[in-house]
Order: sequence, then C-alpha cells, then structure tokens
Amino acid sequence: MKNFKENDVVIYTDKEGKHFDTFVIFGNDIDTGLVHINHENLKVSPTFLELHPSAFSGNAMPFADPYSFILFNKLKEKYEQKVEEAVTLYNEIKKTTLANAS
Repeated sequence: MKNFKENDVVIYTDKEGKHFDTFVIFGNDIDTGLVHINHENLKVSPTFLELHPSAFSGNAMPFADPYSFILFNKLKEKYEQKVEEAVTLYNEIKKTTLANAS
C-alpha cells in the first residue's frame, strides 16, 4: 500500500481515466486506508493516486503562491478544532422531576 503525506502533490486518476493534479489534505487514514485529497474533497484509495513528477524534487507546493498555502493551513486547523469541539460526549443525562406522581 502506498503512503502519502499531508500536502503531497499527486495525480488522481478517476474511474473514467481522467487525470487531475491535486494535493493530499490529510495522509492515509489508519482505519480505512483512504487518502483525503483536495479534488472535490474526496477520500480515495491510494491505488488511484501517484506522486506528481514535480514532487520528486522536493520543492513542489500544492498552491501557486505561499500566501494561499498558509491560508489553507490556517483554515484546516480551524476546521480540525471545530470537529474536536463538536465531539463532546455526555455520559450522564440529568433528569429533573417536574411533579410528583400520585
């Protein structure tokens, strides 16, 4: 199984054989093995991805300019923070007595 890191520049090949230059948002999911890519916000199998030739030089950026890349990372951090806050579990639900039944 191929492993991809966050921000790797990759080529995604869909089921119709079309190729899309995109990048990895989150690396391989440990549970499912899927990779979260930027193209249509998909989670795909690593078999549909290959490392972009420009990524071999080590200087490839997923965005045309560094400013967009920084903004994207800040938005991703904000999204991750909201997800963590939303997953609050309540173990004990307090029931209040409205009236005594006779």
